[in-house]
Amino acid sequence: MFITGPEVIKTVTGEDVGFETLGGAMTHNSVSGVAHFAADDERQAMALTRRLLSYLPSNNVESPPYVEPTDDPWRMDGALDSIVPADPTLPYDMKEVIERVFDRGSFFEVHEHFAQNIIVGFARLHGYVVGIVAQQPMSLAGVLDINASDKIARFVRFCDCFNIPLITFIDSPGFLPGTAQEHGGIIRHGAKIVYAYSEATVPKISLVTRKAYGGAYIVMSSKYIRTDLCYAWPSAEIAVLGAEGAVNIIFRREIAAAEDPEAERQRLVEEYRNKFSKPYAAAASGHIDDVIAPRETRPRLIAALELLKDKQASLPPKKHGNMPV
Repeated sequence: MFITGPEVIKTVTGEDVGFETLGGAMTHNSVSGVAHFAADDERQAMALTRRLLSYLPSNNVESPPYVEPTDDPWRMDGALDSIVPADPTLPYDMKEVIERVFDRGSFFEVHEHFAQNIIVGFARLHGYVVGIVAQQPMSLAGVLDINASDKIARFVRFCDCFNIPLITFIDSPGFLPGTAQEHGGIIRHGAKIVYAYSEATVPKISLVTRKAYGGAYIVMSSKYIRTDLCYAWPSAEIAVLGAEGAVNIIFRREIAAAEDPEAERQRLVEEYRNKFSKPYAAAASGHIDDVIAPRETRPRLIAALELLKDKQASLPPKKHGNMPV
C-alpha cells in the first residue's frame, strides 16, 4: 500500500479518503504499519511502484524477473571482516552489510519506517531477485517485538507467494521484555514468524552475523524451521542465552563468594563465551552448515542460491494450516 501527500490519503484502490479519518501519511508508515511506502506526490509514488514491480513476477507461477548482472559475483569486501564490533554491546548498521553483499544499488527497502528494528526488502544477487529479512542492531538492538514479528511474517509470506527466495541476516538478542509486550501477545505474534518460515517452500538461506539466542534465534530462519542452508560468521554467538545472563544464573554463588566478584564474573563470562557461544559447536552438531569469513559472504550466498534455484518442495495435503493470527 502507498500513501501520498499530507492532505489526501490514497489507497491501493485509488480512492481518496479523508485525512481526518485515517491520519497522516507517516502515521500509517511508522505507527500503524498499514502503509508500506510513503511518497511526496503522485510522480514519486509512480516511480516507487515501477521499481517495486521490477522485482515481482507477473503472477504466482512465474519466476521473478532476472536481470543480466553487472556486479562481480566473486567480489569480496574486506570491510565486512571488521564491521561487527568486538564489544557485543555496541551496534552496527545491518543496512551497510546488505549494501556490501548484494548487487550494487539493488536493495529496495519495504516498510522502511515501521518496526525499524527489522529490515525487509528486495535486492538482486547476481541478477536474481531475493527477499531480505534482517535484524537491525541500530534500533532496539535488533530485538523482536510485536510489530517486528508481524512485519517479518507478512514479508516472508509475500515472498513465498511470488517464488522469491529468502535470505535472512540474524543478530537476535531476544524478544523485547516487558508487560506491554506480554499482554499484547508477543508469544502469539512471534509464532507468526515460525509459521511463515516453516510453511514457505521457496529457497531459504540464513546467516548469523552476531547474536543468536534462544527462541529469538529459532524463529529467525534457523535449521529448526526448515531453512535449507544456514551459515554463520566467526563472530556469531549461538546459545540458549547470552554469556552474561547465563553466568549470572549458573555461577551466582561462585561469583558472590569470590574476593573480587566482578573480576570473577568477567572471567567466567569469557570462559563461557569461548566454550559454548562460538558457532563451531553449532556447526559440529549440524545446526549451522558452515562458518564463513565475512568477506566471502557474497560469493557464498550466490553459490547457495545457485544450488537451490531449482528447489521443488510441497506442503502436506490439507485444506490449509491454522495460522496464529
